[in-house]
Amino acid sequence: MKYYIIAGEASGDLHGSNLIKELRKLDVAADIRCWGGDLMREAGATLVKHYRDLAFMGFAEVVKNLRTILQNLKICKEDILRFKPDALILIDYPGFNLRIARWARQQKLFGQGGGKIVYYISPQVWAWKENRVRQMKANIDKMIVIIPFEKNYFKNKWNWEVEYVGHPLRDLIENRQKSTVEAQLLNFKRGLTDKPVVALLPGSRKQEIAKKLPIMLEVSKYFPHYEFVVAEAPSVEDEFYRHFTKPYSNVKAVKNRTYDLLMIAKAALVTSGTATLETALFGVPEVVCYKGSSLSYQIARRVIKVKYIAMVNLILDRPAVKELIQNDLTADNLRSELHELLTNEIRVETIRKDYAELKKILTQNGEVVERGAAAKAAKIVVDFLSMR
Repeated sequence: MKYYIIAGEASGDLHGSNLIKELRKLDVAADIRCWGGDLMREAGATLVKHYRDLAFMGFAEVVKNLRTILQNLKICKEDILRFKPDALILIDYPGFNLRIARWARQQKLFGQGGGKIVYYISPQVWAWKENRVRQMKANIDKMIVIIPFEKNYFKNKWNWEVEYVGHPLRDLIENRQKSTVEAQLLNFKRGLTDKPVVALLPGSRKQEIAKKLPIMLEVSKYFPHYEFVVAEAPSVEDEFYRHFTKPYSNVKAVKNRTYDLLMIAKAALVTSGTATLETALFGVPEVVCYKGSSLSYQIARRVIKVKYIAMVNLILDRPAVKELIQNDLTADNLRSELHELLTNEIRVETIRKDYAELKKILTQNGEVVERGAAAKAAKIVVDFLSMR
């Protein structure tokens, strides 16, 4: 079978790479073409376009880069037409992927005896742009979700049966924790000092790094007995980070070692997004940080319906971890919150209990879910294609 997979950011590249590995186990002759990143390419797909050329964050930024986005859509459509895949698999990244799904349906390349359009990791329509669901139902043949409440949301509110496979991060992190030996962590620590570590996860896009990393770094001056370690995004060059980190004596950086970093961190300052959930699943107390352009933030305030921005808080439906958003994200506020995480044992214990509850939720939706979200998603895709 021929598969065309589109992911537009670092988290999609991670989940896409694991999906590709599982597809290849079930379909040894799989021919896979993708938009994604290095992980998807290493998993065996032919990479057409890297996500670093696609990642525009915020309303104002999208408008500013509209010409590039439209050109990317044109390139993608032409490439799909040439490749003629049996399955178009879209991973999150809704602004781009929902347009591709609608176009593909209009082209009649998919459906009615042709290939299938599958969406793996639903757009967060329950948070904003809920009107997208009608379009999604019309253009997507199979929706695969990873957050427990999404299955009931789509069924009860929209009469749409979707497949729930569990959260792939839970599988990845548990497997990593089991397979990592002490020697590996000791080797990782050799590049650091003997001080306890605070992890800094400023995001994967240059524009969000530039907004948040300087504030995170400023906090390091108030904690000289800790070492602050920046987790660099694989798609961003080292020199970009050095421009920010050079003035700070107790700051280091690592690349492609984020999970090793979280396994030894005492606390973490984390930009909103997938990393907040990863940090929680490693059991690291965190402060969640968000800061965008003023225009993007003002628009977001008016259209986003959820109470929280951190996935941890959204899933638990309470403020388990502190969120510092926009004007509240200052060095003083961040210093105060980090001090709490490093000194207040009662608060840390409460956070760890919340994390334990989070892990339980991510393995069930009224019933126990088997491990292996990517494996289950791959089987759904292959079985669905066999029904043509």
